[in-house]
Amino acid sequence: MDYNFHIVDYVEVKTVTFTYYPKGVCSRQYDIEIEDGVIKDLKVVGGCNGNLKGISALLKGKKAEEIIPVIRGTTCGMKPTSCPDQISYALEEALKAEQAQK
Repeated sequence: MDYNFHIVDYVEVKTVTFTYYPKGVCSRQYDIEIEDGVIKDLKVVGGCNGNLKGISALLKGKKAEEIIPVIRGTTCGMKPTSCPDQISYALEEALKAEQAQK
């Protein structure tokens, strides 16, 4: 079998892993993997296990810059913040860290 191909361009894409420590919520830590502005993974330590697993699953594959304004400002009970609100801040910081590596 004959294969005829050539590489047109090679671009190295780096996944940035960023750890964020939320404030004012039950969760204690977010570990975010972001690649080219896209959320590859979000692991949460503490908080409402099922809800945060669901949020993590919904965010995977989405552009962080599109998610931030959607979840920013969400509150939890009488708290002025929530896990989704804190995730928005974590994503913002992860994007900054990713840009700093470029």
